[in-house]
Amino acid sequence: MKTPARGREEERRLAAFFRDGIARLADRPVRLMEVCGTHTVAIFKAGIRQLLPPSVELVSGPGCPVCVTPNEYLDTAVAYSRQDGVVITTFGDMLRVPGSTSSLAAEQARGADIRVVYSPLDSLAIAAAEPAKKVIFLAVGFETTAPTAAATVLAAEQAGLKNFYVLSAHKLVPPALRALLAAGGAQVDGLLLPGHVSAIIGEAPYAFLGEEFAVPAVIAGFEPLDILGAVYLLMKRIAAGEAALDNAYRRVVPPAGNPAARAVLDRVYGAADAAWRGLGVIPASGLAVKAAYRAFDARAALPVTAEATKNHPGCRCGEVLRGAARPADCPLFGAACTPERPAGACMVSVEGTCAAWYKYGAGRWQA
Repeated sequence: MKTPARGREEERRLAAFFRDGIARLADRPVRLMEVCGTHTVAIFKAGIRQLLPPSVELVSGPGCPVCVTPNEYLDTAVAYSRQDGVVITTFGDMLRVPGSTSSLAAEQARGADIRVVYSPLDSLAIAAAEPAKKVIFLAVGFETTAPTAAATVLAAEQAGLKNFYVLSAHKLVPPALRALLAAGGAQVDGLLLPGHVSAIIGEAPYAFLGEEFAVPAVIAGFEPLDILGAVYLLMKRIAAGEAALDNAYRRVVPPAGNPAARAVLDRVYGAADAAWRGLGVIPASGLAVKAAYRAFDARAALPVTAEATKNHPGCRCGEVLRGAARPADCPLFGAACTPERPAGACMVSVEGTCAAWYKYGAGRWQA
């Protein structure tokens, strides 16, 4: 059995191997996008950028579910929160996301019944305990969390709950990547793909990256060595002119993903066009509640009129999500927009690129 000290030394040697290999292959400017917000934070925390040669640029993509949720959804959630007898349940990172003129935190301060939950299933306990209330869960997330929301709808049906609803803003990562690459603005040479999303969907949904766009991609984990190794693999593929898909996270991501989770998802949800902050409406990139479960769909069962949507003037969150701008390029960043007073969603979520730049400095925002 290896001692902890021996393990750390081996990790250092492997990190040096990846770092030196990347440097040898970096004979021209290369732009790589980490799609996932969790990768963005991990890259900053581990100082990965400082280990890479100047010719290798890492840019962040649209992999923060809170960040890509448009104002229209927030405005709708706010409108529901203002109705009598409604309880909004949500993950905590949605509270402070600014909508057009308000936020859930502001409405909560005014007396709205908005409760933070740690699982969609927590909402069922609230609905069962308070049958006179309408409990609306804000179902925001990618393929990783969508199966749990779908399972919660099935559990509500089995329990006979008539006062539980979901306001769905679930989104699918592969269609967003297709839209991003088709638009051409990102101009990336390779992609680091999200490990947790891939654990659900597997490898096949990414095949188009190489076939249609000739862009190599690596499914990567979140440890520093996972990320460095994925960058090394991408550099090797780029140097060889190969647009291949590599799964460097096989300890978690089987090639076929998780068929059981997808079966639950497919039972409750169907693909639908969806609006993404910064990317617009992308065909078949969202998940809508199927007709058989329409009684649990807040939009269908409890129609509401939200205020006219508008975005904060000057906020460049959408461009940051496309990889078309750095947080430091935004005139609001670090001044009118801080984690304490966010002007845009990218500064709110723990996975938000602007929040990560602000927290970890990014060379005091000039890297």
